[in-house]
Amino acid sequence: MAGLLIAGTTSDAGKTTVVTGLCRWLARQGVRVAPYKAQNMSNNSMVCADGTEIGRAQWIQAVAAGAEPEAAMNPVLLKPGSDRRSHVVLMGQPWGELSARGFLTERAELAKAAFAAYDDLASRYDVVIAEGAGSPTEINLRQSDYVNMGLAQHIKSPVVVVGDIDRGGVFASMFGTVALLDAADQALISGFLVNKFRGDVSLLQPGIDMLTAVTGRPTYGILPWLPELWLDSEDALDIPVRRTSASADVLSIAVVRFPRISNFTDLDALAAEPTNSVFFTTSPAEVRDADLVVLPGSRATVSDLAWLRSLGLDTALVARAAQSRPILGICGGYQLLGGVITDPDGVEGGGTHTGLGLLPVATEFARAKTLARPAPTAYEIHHGVVTVTGDADPFPGGCRTATTWGTIWHGLLDDDAARHAFLTEIATLTSKPAPDGTTSFAALRESRLNRLADAIDTHVNTDALLELIHQGPTPAPFIPPGAPPAPPNPADTNDCR
Repeated sequence: MAGLLIAGTTSDAGKTTVVTGLCRWLARQGVRVAPYKAQNMSNNSMVCADGTEIGRAQWIQAVAAGAEPEAAMNPVLLKPGSDRRSHVVLMGQPWGELSARGFLTERAELAKAAFAAYDDLASRYDVVIAEGAGSPTEINLRQSDYVNMGLAQHIKSPVVVVGDIDRGGVFASMFGTVALLDAADQALISGFLVNKFRGDVSLLQPGIDMLTAVTGRPTYGILPWLPELWLDSEDALDIPVRRTSASADVLSIAVVRFPRISNFTDLDALAAEPTNSVFFTTSPAEVRDADLVVLPGSRATVSDLAWLRSLGLDTALVARAAQSRPILGICGGYQLLGGVITDPDGVEGGGTHTGLGLLPVATEFARAKTLARPAPTAYEIHHGVVTVTGDADPFPGGCRTATTWGTIWHGLLDDDAARHAFLTEIATLTSKPAPDGTTSFAALRESRLNRLADAIDTHVNTDALLELIHQGPTPAPFIPPGAPPAPPNPADTNDCR
């Protein structure tokens, strides 16, 4: 098995970015490479060609690798519906719900599926680049870990730790990540990558030299800060950095930031247009004043409907509609715009709920989940089945009345022609500039993936990294104090080392 696990000192340290860049770089070298993440916690997901659901980040990593996205690349997907409960997608299909405490008792079953998925990928690809989750040094969860060091032990893979220098404390966090692991886990930590560096690299070198001296492990590269290099997001941590600068000469698009916002990657294509300024908000005033308001997807539609009302956002939206000002609802946002939401099976707690009444549609939650690819860029992921109940004009995946649109399709606006047509009508309604039709969202994504691979090629010791991938972990000293040895993981039944 040839592989590498990219771990991080923290969440959002850059693991996803590095794995994506490595996948594209390896693919450009002619390597058959697959991405992998044993367990992802995200409400941003994608439907694969075979009808299975995986995290959006693993989908874009597969695109970067030139591989067909599949469930084995993200065998366990947790979709938070509240602070303590998550919907579980196992091998691309709904599996059930788990509480935070119940999850601890179910990890062995999930781990077996995750390890089997990795082994399957490894049998079909030259290299598998795995992404960890959070930090590998979550010593309170080590006994049942199958995402970080538990996975690394299963495959005996080298581990490279990524640290975000923009957060500060990168050397301390890298050293501590190693020093708090037990001896067996430390033996797999083979080096480091510094992410988001801006400035003179020579000023960082003394710290890099000292880190090597005290850990016995090299730093494989120092990746620069890459402004505006967004990728399909894994979770809501990305939302604050997506705001574009406001200008009176562009179309201002306010996206309501639901507490359980999901699949907000729908907005990436809108943000790619130079005639648009897209921002997330919870402010009734900003909802009132924007040229276009978007209600995105939600993992908890009924709860987010109550939240919306608690802030007075419902009043602002109803006022917009009365003034013929544009509103777009996507999936959960579409459901909120309707007249009624019923939940006979208790998918979201049961009961009947009154929507905003801005579109003549009714939603009924079904326990069976819809996973579909109705158009080349569009996909459906929902329990709520929406029915048009009154007079409305057709709109792809939904309907419209006057200046309020709704669609159950995610990814509709990734289609250049559909996006340009929609925005041209919005521009006419608001007297703002229309897009010129030259922006290709797919081409823009490709250019960013290639730019990321270029950064890997330029700023990482790729020869040393390739040797590590193919030769396995390099000998390195134990760093005290270490942790007590981790007990055997009951899910690790693979004898093929």
